[in-house]
Amino acid sequence: MTKQFLVDQIKAKQSYLCVGLDTDIEKLPAGLPKNKEGVIAFNKAIIDATAPYCVSYKINTAFYESQGIAGWEAMEATIAHIPYTHFTIADAKRGDIGNTSAQYAKTFFETLPFDAITVAPYMGKDSIDPFLAYKNKWTIVLGLTSNPGSQNFEQQKLANGQFLYESVLEQVASWGSPEQLMFVVGATKANDLASIRKIIPAHFLLVPGVGAQGGSLSEVTTYGKNDEIGLLINASRAIIFASSGANFAEDAANAAKGYAAEMKALMS
Repeated sequence: MTKQFLVDQIKAKQSYLCVGLDTDIEKLPAGLPKNKEGVIAFNKAIIDATAPYCVSYKINTAFYESQGIAGWEAMEATIAHIPYTHFTIADAKRGDIGNTSAQYAKTFFETLPFDAITVAPYMGKDSIDPFLAYKNKWTIVLGLTSNPGSQNFEQQKLANGQFLYESVLEQVASWGSPEQLMFVVGATKANDLASIRKIIPAHFLLVPGVGAQGGSLSEVTTYGKNDEIGLLINASRAIIFASSGANFAEDAANAAKGYAAEMKALMS
């Protein structure tokens, strides 16, 4: 998917919502079997119900890989059900030496036709280049995450006065273009978004942590948006597990609709 297509979808829907399909097999609603078929049925129902209110879906691959072959088959069926109009993200956080990264890129850009994959930048440029080699595919690099452990490395001060995450943003941005690179910034770090935007003004940001993790949609939008909005706000549990009853899909749709309505107001 091109950047312009994504921007057009955001403008048309007045929404920059990304629904996270972090489908925990143990949390499937009553009436659905706790197996591959149950996961697929659940995901399809969620996608059908929420598609009018979002522009993207993010699949956290850990929830599928943990189920072995059945999980991979469920992930394949899920990605096949997502409309082409919606930006698809493999939240896999890969990154390794070049020839290994090339195989990860092939996995998630060819075998499974995702639009984007999340990657860890710790091993440097040669670990990210294989992902950037794909046309109209996106590499989403971890920038400033919302977990407590981000203080261990990401928020350490360097000798030049920068935080490590600021150096990562600056360096990685020079390896590609805003047409192929995004960065992850946690919603609970909203106050840092203004300074982050000075480093990467034109790039899209994938922002998890709104909803169950307590991030503020209003604050993230205020500090993080650019002229193209430039944000994908991810909500997972707050939408897909809005309820565990027979009307789980309808309740998920209502939750997504609520986020979309707030986004429309913030865009105007």
